[in-house]
Amino acid sequence: MTRRPDNDVIGLGIIVAAVLMFVANGSVVVGDFLRAILSGDAPHEPMLGIALILNIALLLFGWRRYVDLTREVGQRRKAEETAHRLAHTDPLTGCLNRRSVGKALEDIIRAARITGHELVVMMMDIDNFKRANDTHGHQAGDAVLTQTVERVAALLPERSLMARLGGDEFAFAAIYDPDHAEAIERLMARITAAISRPVMIDGLSLDVTASIGLATSADKADADPAELSAALLHRADLAMYQAKKSGRNRYSWFEDVMESELRFRSELERGIREGIPRGEFVPYYEKQVDLDTGELTGFEMLARWKSPRHGIVSPDIFIPIAEEIGLISELSESLIRQALRDAREWDPRLTLSVNISPLQLRDPWFAQKLLKLLVEANFPPNRLDIEITETCLHESIGVVRTLITSLKNQGIRISLDDFGTGYSSLAQLRTLPFDQIKIDRFFVSTLGTNKDSATIIEAISSLGKGLNMPMTAEGIESPEVLDELRKFGSFKGQGFLYGQPVDAQEVRAMLAERALLQGSDDPAADTQAQTDTPRTALG
Repeated sequence: MTRRPDNDVIGLGIIVAAVLMFVANGSVVVGDFLRAILSGDAPHEPMLGIALILNIALLLFGWRRYVDLTREVGQRRKAEETAHRLAHTDPLTGCLNRRSVGKALEDIIRAARITGHELVVMMMDIDNFKRANDTHGHQAGDAVLTQTVERVAALLPERSLMARLGGDEFAFAAIYDPDHAEAIERLMARITAAISRPVMIDGLSLDVTASIGLATSADKADADPAELSAALLHRADLAMYQAKKSGRNRYSWFEDVMESELRFRSELERGIREGIPRGEFVPYYEKQVDLDTGELTGFEMLARWKSPRHGIVSPDIFIPIAEEIGLISELSESLIRQALRDAREWDPRLTLSVNISPLQLRDPWFAQKLLKLLVEANFPPNRLDIEITETCLHESIGVVRTLITSLKNQGIRISLDDFGTGYSSLAQLRTLPFDQIKIDRFFVSTLGTNKDSATIIEAISSLGKGLNMPMTAEGIESPEVLDELRKFGSFKGQGFLYGQPVDAQEVRAMLAERALLQGSDDPAADTQAQTDTPRTALG
């Protein structure tokens, strides 16, 4: 908005002209009027009297116009200030916004240099904010944001900067004395303690934690303020990501190695996006064996990335990235589609086990997508076993129950994976219709060397027997572990003792050798060939 100076000038001109006319004519008219009253004669200059009256009216009009214009200018000035505030600050928290943080950082960098001080920039992200916001509503989410900002603001030193970059992401900057850099550590200890205090909203107590990244200007004393402000925000953001990756609810300092890690991650992200349509992600298969008979019962599908640049990439590397960039569903569906085509050729008695990501459980259409893949591959649902990680039950038990019921109604088997590491209770095992329990590989692989592992497996075995629920033990890697495991009952098992995971071609060749492909017509040979003992697997 802009002022209209022409109108101001006109208003003032009217007032000035009226005043001059009043001064010039007023004394004459008043004197003539008094003489006429004393002598009883008519005024000598009646037109001047009329002019004086008009002059007074003009004076009043000009004053009123000037007052109106002054009020209008004041309102416009206030509107401009409001527009400027809205354009440069966050309306909820009162912090600067993303648009203005760069310029503000440049100013504070210059101020620090004048006094010989340095600048520390902090990037903060509230942990699991979206989940809390979705669960308790936006009012609770707003309370978390405003109270968190107030707590941090109360601890930051004078001449500090606070900005909300979007959502639950904030940037803070403070000037510090380089001779007392340890003060930053003390400040961060107070900030993390303050943020961790519960947020109260309408009688509801919300636990809040934050991941914070820090970067300082100490190694860039001569850098241009504009370039330095951008670099500090970037470095603090990298450090914050490291804090999240390290478990959240902590702060992390920027280190140079984070730059190379970021480049590597960006390269992996690009490779995942391009590799899915190219078919670079392929299923590998790990044997599942009945430990009592040595009979091969099926395979678990494991994802592998045949990257042209990095070779075979482990799922521990690319699965978390695919989840974070929103490609896990597309990747998983591609692998399941391939696996169903492969398993369609196997003997009908062999099952296919598939892990699904916790993020896929939040997809209300996942069951329908899976059924579509089964129809496309003409694969019997009763041969498919979907494995759900135990920790998923703690996050969204209602969604899991709906999904399990939908899948089981179609004949698909459901396994509770990694049992012993999460939060499931006996009540959940009784109410959720799982078909089997899979014991986490850590407990199995440490049998014989860890007394606690033996105690846990014994308890899980008793639980499985009581619920009449079959059990599969993962991580059988040596004959000694197998011998220990057999002491606790009957299991299915899988692990490197029975061979490394292999691709579809090797599985097909192995099954063809054992007459375990569709169309095998020699039952005797089939029964004999299906036996898979550890000795033959290792040999």
